[in-house]
Amino acid sequence: MGKSFRSVKNGVSLSTNSKNQDSPIAKQTRAQAQSGEQRFSVRSGYAYELGNTDTFKRITELEIAIGPNPLEGLEKKKLYFALKRVADIAFSVIFFILFWWLYVLVAILVKIDDPKGPVLFKQTRIGKDGKPFKMYKFRSMCVDAEQRLGELKDLNEKTGPVFKIADDPRITKVGRWLRKLSLDELPQFFNVLKGDISIVGPRPALPNEVATYTPYQRQRLAVKPGITCYWQTRRNRDSITFEEWVDLDLLYIKNCNVWADIKLIIQTVGVVMTAQGS
Repeated sequence: MGKSFRSVKNGVSLSTNSKNQDSPIAKQTRAQAQSGEQRFSVRSGYAYELGNTDTFKRITELEIAIGPNPLEGLEKKKLYFALKRVADIAFSVIFFILFWWLYVLVAILVKIDDPKGPVLFKQTRIGKDGKPFKMYKFRSMCVDAEQRLGELKDLNEKTGPVFKIADDPRITKVGRWLRKLSLDELPQFFNVLKGDISIVGPRPALPNEVATYTPYQRQRLAVKPGITCYWQTRRNRDSITFEEWVDLDLLYIKNCNVWADIKLIIQTVGVVMTAQGS
């Protein structure tokens, strides 16, 4: 199957049009589909049958939808981004007015569960154009969570630079429920008001993750990160590979508009109401 390979904004071509080249994921999936081999792998980041031709089809269709330059035309959307900033501020203020009591309740629960640690967790993340900022969350892990990360590295279930395991021993009892209901993300509306992030946009990455990005992956830094995104609203988000995650972000960047943002916010409400967080 032929496919058009992608190039980055600065003009560096990552590959060229070819009928004989595919991404590593696509090659692996197609080879297993042709051989009839089927297996499930969570540790590699796949939670679908690698031998299923639907998987290869989905990956290929996603890459075709993104096209050779997902950032093309972004500079023409100044009005959209201006309106988005106004909507971010208005939405956040209204949210605080309506749900201030929820912030108080969650803060009390976090403190009761682990009185020794702070209520809020602050962590450096990378924003638009590689600018670092402090992101806020309700603390859902033990106080020494970042120090214990090294001993858990071998258990990582995600591909790429992202770290995630299903049953992370660092998560507190209350923290597990906060994550399930996505309530740990509530303080990020303060980041929205500050202008660090938007309500909708690629999830903000850690500095050590961004340091390993390829030129193609760095394109996800072309817009403000957000509280929710395509990846955030997928039912199987924890089984999506990092490569697909990046592609979903670039697909959003290419197609971002007011209606797309509204749909993502509605989908996010559905995710929260059905406790699909992790």
